[in-house]
Amino acid sequence: MLKKHIVFLTMLTTFVAATEMEQVLEVGRDNTELSAQSQSKIDATDSATEKIVNEFKVVSKQVEGLKLYNAQKRIQIQAQLDLMDKYDEQLVQVVVMQRQIPPLAQRMLEGLEKYVKLDSPFHIEERMQRLDLVRASLSNPKVTASEQVRQILEAYNIEAEYGRKLDAYDETIILDGQEVVVNILRVGRLGMFFQTKDERQTGYYDHETGTWEKLSGSYRVQIRDGIRMAQKLAPMDIMMLPVVYSGDAS
Repeated sequence: MLKKHIVFLTMLTTFVAATEMEQVLEVGRDNTELSAQSQSKIDATDSATEKIVNEFKVVSKQVEGLKLYNAQKRIQIQAQLDLMDKYDEQLVQVVVMQRQIPPLAQRMLEGLEKYVKLDSPFHIEERMQRLDLVRASLSNPKVTASEQVRQILEAYNIEAEYGRKLDAYDETIILDGQEVVVNILRVGRLGMFFQTKDERQTGYYDHETGTWEKLSGSYRVQIRDGIRMAQKLAPMDIMMLPVVYSGDAS
C-alpha cells in the first residue's frame, strides 16, 4: 500500500513539475512573443523615426532653398523699385524737356531765319520754303516734339552743308541797274561769283553793299572753269579766285 502511495506521489510530483514546466515554457513563449512584438514595434518606431528625420532633412533643405530664393527675390524687387524710382525721375525730366522743346525749337528757327537773311543770297526761295515748312510743323499740334526737333536740326544741317559745297546754277541778278541772267558760282560761303552767258562780264557779290560788282577780265577763265567743275563738266582742280574783304576785290 505504501508503495502505491509513493508511486502516486511521484507521479503527482512529476505531473506538477510538468505542469509548472509547461507554465514556465508558456510564459517563455509569451515573453518571446512579447519581445518579438516589442522589437517589431521598436523597429517600426525606428523606421518611422528615420523616415521623419529624412523628411525633416528634406524639408530643411527646401526651407534653406526658399530662404535663399526669397533673399534673391527681395534684392531683385528692391532693384526694380529703385529702377522705377529712377524712371519716375526721368519721366519728370522728360515732361519738363517736352515743355521746353517748343520754345527752344522756335528760338532756333528764328535764329536760323535771321542767319539766312544775312547770308549770301543763294537758293533763297528754296531755303525760305524749308523754313516755312519747319514753322508750320512747330505750330501743328499733331507733330511730336521729337519730329519738330528732327526737322529743325535737319534744316541746320542743310545750311551747314552749303558751306562745304561747290555750287553752280543760273540766276537773274541786277547788274548796272538791269536784270541779267548769269551763271552763279558759289564756293561754300567763301564767295559768290557770276559770269554772263557770253562770258564777257565776270564779278562777285559784295556782302557789305548787298550788290553784284564786276571783276577784271583776268578772272574770266578761273570763274568759267570753276562753274564747269561745279557742274561736273570738268575735273576738280585748284581755282585761283579773289577773296573779297570790305568791298575790295584783289
